[in-house]
Amino acid sequence: MRFARVHLVLAIVLSSGCKPEAKCEGGTKLVDGSCAASTCGAPFSLLTNGGCDAPNKPVLIAARRLTLGPSDWEAEGRVATRTVDVSAFLIDAHEVTEARFFAWREPSRAVAPTRFPMTNVTFAQAAQFCTSKAGRLPTEDEWMAAAMGDAQRRYPWGDTGAVCNRAAWGKAGGQCGHATQPDAVGAHARGSTQDHIDDLAGNVSEWVTITSGQFDVAKGGSWRSSLATELRNWSRTEHPSGHRGDDVGFRCAYDPITTVK
Repeated sequence: MRFARVHLVLAIVLSSGCKPEAKCEGGTKLVDGSCAASTCGAPFSLLTNGGCDAPNKPVLIAARRLTLGPSDWEAEGRVATRTVDVSAFLIDAHEVTEARFFAWREPSRAVAPTRFPMTNVTFAQAAQFCTSKAGRLPTEDEWMAAAMGDAQRRYPWGDTGAVCNRAAWGKAGGQCGHATQPDAVGAHARGSTQDHIDDLAGNVSEWVTITSGQFDVAKGGSWRSSLATELRNWSRTEHPSGHRGDDVGFRCAYDPITTVK
């Protein structure tokens, strides 16, 4: 009888069109379906134009050995079992924002103080930005090392719980609301890694470098992702060279001895 009641409740919820909506954190509030910056408390920085931006704050990832393989049935046939040794490196705690990107590319351009991630950039443009900051795009193995941590997690935060409060995803299809753009960076602290790296899953997928192949690769899923499997650390999306999209962005990586610009 109890199971019948549960099924009845689920049927009522689904038929009513109710959808779980993400809660906005990190000094953001929900505006037109997206988490937009509303206050500018730590660790975010107040800009001279009164806006708020994510700090240029790289996080040190210690050298580690990753054992990669199919962690669930969805990964069968898509992830080859292998062991990878990753040297220590630094990686941005936040995705590169519009404000940070345009301060480099078009210093005179007035950018709205949104704290949104920079999108619609090609792999080459992202790599050029990182090089100008004495860095580079992370390799796919480095990105996975930052996301998986010492515990070889399935998601950046752990093995379960791909819910709307942990990442910006399902916002185009309606699973987690309805939006036309990603969230401000750092709006989902519950989805951070153990090293306090934000938005590795969801928001925008992120360009990474690979050793070989004819496609450009992005990791992490995005606000447009409709399946939780797209947020898993092993998942990747291949794009033709020169691709740009409103769901693809990036963050930079650096060698440990680098003075980040």
